[in-house]
Amino acid sequence: MIIAGVPMTTQPAHGSNGSSHDTIIIGAGQAGLALGYFLQRQARQFLIVEAAKVPGAAWLERWESLKLFTPARFSGLPGFAIPGDPDEHPPRDEVASYLRRYARHFELPLATGNAVLELQQREHGYLARTATSAYEARQVVIATGPFQTASVPAWADELASEVHQIHAQQYRTPRDITPGRALVVGGGNTGYQIAEELAASREVHLSVGSRQKPLPQRVLGRDVFWYLDKAGVMRKSVDTRLGQRLQGRDTLIGSSPRTIRKKGVTLHPRAMGAQGATVEFEDGEQLPVDTVVWATGYRPDFSWVKVPVLTPEGAPIHHRGVTDAPGLYFLGLTWMYTRGSALIGWVKDDAQFIADQIDAFDSPASPSMGKPSVARRSQ
Repeated sequence: MIIAGVPMTTQPAHGSNGSSHDTIIIGAGQAGLALGYFLQRQARQFLIVEAAKVPGAAWLERWESLKLFTPARFSGLPGFAIPGDPDEHPPRDEVASYLRRYARHFELPLATGNAVLELQQREHGYLARTATSAYEARQVVIATGPFQTASVPAWADELASEVHQIHAQQYRTPRDITPGRALVVGGGNTGYQIAEELAASREVHLSVGSRQKPLPQRVLGRDVFWYLDKAGVMRKSVDTRLGQRLQGRDTLIGSSPRTIRKKGVTLHPRAMGAQGATVEFEDGEQLPVDTVVWATGYRPDFSWVKVPVLTPEGAPIHHRGVTDAPGLYFLGLTWMYTRGSALIGWVKDDAQFIADQIDAFDSPASPSMGKPSVARRSQ
């Protein structure tokens, strides 16, 4: 495969006979690439299987004006920094380009354009099936990320057909929104950023279900992540008291109710339901709308994982990515172990941990099936 005139190490799809590997990584986003870096340093025989045609493609599925809220100095993967000003916040396209360059720089082995449709457990490992290939491996890492299936409330179906509905997953630019009054539902960073962008061209309302802790982007001339990193907050685990308090909470970076109001956005409490083209809020107020942008997050979709490592609701059961299935791991989930587990600049910590677990799988002191030695908890 050639990307931007530079060859990338890829492997073609195999037929029904498939191919065999020591380790397969499913997903070539930031988590999968970071893990690939560490496995390559182990001189391990591995393959990264990616559904898209290029690594890091998920970034190009976000809105065009998106920028990281972490500066470049805190946004690089191991061994290869993001080029440019370390204090700037890289935009979406630069992040996607950086991930492609990262894979080329380290010549990571990729099988792109291969969505894994089913993962089965076998006697001595696993079998990952795609539409055209079958890959066998002793160990498998599921690094498909936390943003899989768009989530919207059940009452979205109660909105009239003339109301344009779009999830943040499909939103790219204000041109995607029909003229008229727009309501953004969701009070996290995504909701605030989309509402602010839309406010430049139309009347915008923002529904915030639960208040998030706002933090300024810069404090005393330094980016807020400098302080969070120095204080160790980004590496506080789910096993610590602070980590348990922070888990499940979102933090607004560079946005706040006060600043968004200054942009002309009208704030509302939680949206509770709809009748026709009118949305009703928790305080009883009603608002006729022309467009609803759902910034209501995602839910996991691991239905293709045919291994008993999921809760009845479909969430992974693990501790820091290690499951009870020997040689099967998760990587890159939100709060998988720390606040930084799903962030590009900190995923390397979990990636190195999983790489160490993969290496320990072969230890003579370990049972033949490589039973993980860490405690487990449901996420």
